[in-house]
Amino acid sequence: MSLDSLHDLYVDELKDLYNAENQLLKALPRMAKAAAHPELKAAFTEHLEVTRGQVERLDRIFKELGEKPTGKKCKAMEGLIEEGKDLLEEEAAPSVLDAALIAAAQRVEHYEMAGYGCVRTFARLLGYTDAEQLLQETLDEEGEADHKLTELAESVINLDAENEDDDEEKVAGKGKAKGRKLTASRR
Repeated sequence: MSLDSLHDLYVDELKDLYNAENQLLKALPRMAKAAAHPELKAAFTEHLEVTRGQVERLDRIFKELGEKPTGKKCKAMEGLIEEGKDLLEEEAAPSVLDAALIAAAQRVEHYEMAGYGCVRTFARLLGYTDAEQLLQETLDEEGEADHKLTELAESVINLDAENEDDDEEKVAGKGKAKGRKLTASRR
């Protein structure tokens, strides 16, 4: 494809996102299956449904453009997913694997937010108002997914992973002292 105009770039970037989303449709069930924490499993399963809706929105945009959505492979998403697959092959405590899965998923979300932000702006500049709104909806969903992953990580998953470190060191006989002392407050 020749990129002679912003429209050409817009279509090319949309094809990249379309392929990325379809790769995710295959990866998210594996991530949900690998997750140990029920809330993380649920988040991945929920985002699978959201991703299906995002693909449908892209289909609508391509239909309005009179373009086919296929023909481009998103190498970046392929790499991010491959890194996620590598994680699943590591020997890891369940809570530590969950923390790693969140990190991998957030890399994906940030990649998608960057892509959707660009195509949304291209749509606005090109006067594709309906597409701009659809792309903004997807961008908002990706931001919500990222926020949900952050909340899970900060509220429970990373803490469980940290406690896993403590448990391993106690078993190894090291009895890690973290310098955390409870002191009585003085009045």
